[in-house]
Amino acid sequence: MKLTINARNMVVTPGITQRIEKKTYTMSKYLLPETEMQVRMRKDKNNDTRAVEITVPMGNNVILRSEAVDQNLFVAIDQALAKMERQIRKHRTKLAKRLRDEPMPELPEYYEEEKEEEELKVVRRKTFPVRPMSVEDAIIEMELLGHNFFAFVNIDTERTNVLYLRKDGNLGLLEPEA
Repeated sequence: MKLTINARNMVVTPGITQRIEKKTYTMSKYLLPETEMQVRMRKDKNNDTRAVEITVPMGNNVILRSEAVDQNLFVAIDQALAKMERQIRKHRTKLAKRLRDEPMPELPEYYEEEKEEEELKVVRRKTFPVRPMSVEDAIIEMELLGHNFFAFVNIDTERTNVLYLRKDGNLGLLEPEA
């Protein structure tokens, strides 16, 4: 596994690097050797918290991502890595079910003892009219509905976009590529 560590508004000390390498070593046992793991850390100036974001491209257009924020950097690192480990395990389980023929690297023994997490299922379907609108109109519509996301057809691109409320209180816009 290839590990890349980046930091913004902070210095990556050898102790931080060792902690990340030690914690990711167990994950490398059940990832392919060419898998890249990117660890990005940042210190937020406003509220003096540390954020750790981990991204692992798994191939087949699957990207696993985890993020944790805490006052203590080492706690944030541990939380983000624990989330990533669960995602990798869940992804491998789903992939193994689909591709019984393809050999997968073995999981460490302690994972086989844990029971499988229940699969997520759709419990409600809802239809709604979609009309072309500008991003500004979509923001107003989302606020009026009181939702934290809103799907609409962008009048400029004529494609379906999703507007969502981010954890930091700002808005994000998902735009599909061709």
